Amino acid sequence: MKARDKRQGIVLVNTGEGKGKSSSAFGVTFRAAGWGMKVCVIQFIKGKWKTGEERAAKAFDNIEWHALGDGFTWDTRNPEQDIKTSREIWELCKEKVLSHEFDMVVFDEINYCASYGWIAGSEIADFIRDEKPKWMHLILTGRDAPDEVIEVADTVTEMRMVKHAFESDIPATQGIEF
Repeated sequence: MKARDKRQGIVLVNTGEGKGKSSSAFGVTFRAAGWGMKVCVIQFIKGKWKTGEERAAKAFDNIEWHALGDGFTWDTRNPEQDIKTSREIWELCKEKVLSHEFDMVVFDEINYCASYGWIAGSEIADFIRDEKPKWMHLILTGRDAPDEVIEVADTVTEMRMVKHAFESDIPATQGIEF
């Protein structure tokens, strides 16, 4: 693994309507962990959901995993609570980045929070530009990535849905969606 002082950190954004944004981020998470990098994953929406990727991460001593949030925010009955929770998670994100403990940090589904107006895209972009260590890799996922975040990113991938099993009344499937 390249020493931090010789590494250029990359900011990746996975966005769009299609499936695979978080899955892609977790693939990179396990790749980095396989190279001995220390990784922190912070999930904004998953809450108490049990997922295969979180279970797999427990096999690694160099992945720290935080499944937070109040569940699927588009079904919310308490937007004030969702805003409060999102802001608390955002503070944890900043704390983990500024700790310099991790080589890579994943902000899973943060783009949703920005698109709902709970965390300003400019606030996220300013933090990345001004506070993120130059050697640290950062991944942000979720639909509707803010323009400001796209601008500061090094790599942006937009997932486009062509077809989805859900359209055929096939529910979220263990091993595929979670």
